[in-house]
Amino acid sequence: MRLAVAGATGRMGRTLARIIHETPGVTLGGGLERSGSEFVGRDFGELAGLGILNVPLTDQAPELFTRIDGIIDFTVPAASVELAGLSAQARIVHVIGTTGLSETQEAAIDAAARHATIVKSGNMSLGVNLLAALVKRAAASLGEDFDIEIAEMHHRAKVDAPSGTALLLGEAAAAGRAISLKERSVRVRDGHTGAREAGDIGFATLRGGSVVGDHMVMFAGDGERIELSHRAESRDIFARGAVKAAIWAKGKKPGRYSMADVLDLT
Repeated sequence: MRLAVAGATGRMGRTLARIIHETPGVTLGGGLERSGSEFVGRDFGELAGLGILNVPLTDQAPELFTRIDGIIDFTVPAASVELAGLSAQARIVHVIGTTGLSETQEAAIDAAARHATIVKSGNMSLGVNLLAALVKRAAASLGEDFDIEIAEMHHRAKVDAPSGTALLLGEAAAAGRAISLKERSVRVRDGHTGAREAGDIGFATLRGGSVVGDHMVMFAGDGERIELSHRAESRDIFARGAVKAAIWAKGKKPGRYSMADVLDLT
């Protein structure tokens, strides 16, 4: 399977190049950069520390899509929407790890999935997706006497909050309770807020240093707490999950899938 990487020269892009190069059954088929990037024409393998692989970086996505089977995309919302449209035209696999998309952008991804095979998740790691399954079950088992709070911390450069992973965990908790996260989430607390409302799902966001990603879901009851957590120590876990998702998606019918589908956690 020939896989390309969008945002090829970023930290995640270079990690993905290495993981693809190390994974049997897939090959590094290209690297995509923004138009006019200084890296266009450079060898992707060399930039990723893998040596010369004769895989030049390009800013011409339509041409690249004619010679690959899938693209892995940890970029920005606008770019992911554009790439989803191109994936639909080329009928290829599109794995999306981008977070922070608006409702309109999510709808555009859904539209592209009528012709492209898209796997999109707020987090690509096995551990986080298993955690989400546990959160859903715990939320379903524990009544509203247990308040749900989600705390997350990431590096200082992360631009969206709450994180895509925190929202994924929030959606899992809401699904377990059969409620709408959009209607019951509390993102900000400041000043005299009044008492906490039963059934709400709260979020707390921390940013600093070089933290890859820490997440904790707390079920706080009277006299006891249950805490489920995950700590990411390397970006490799996200890259491995994304490559696994691409391999799984090859040959699947067009549609929008999640890592829960890839890992058979549905």
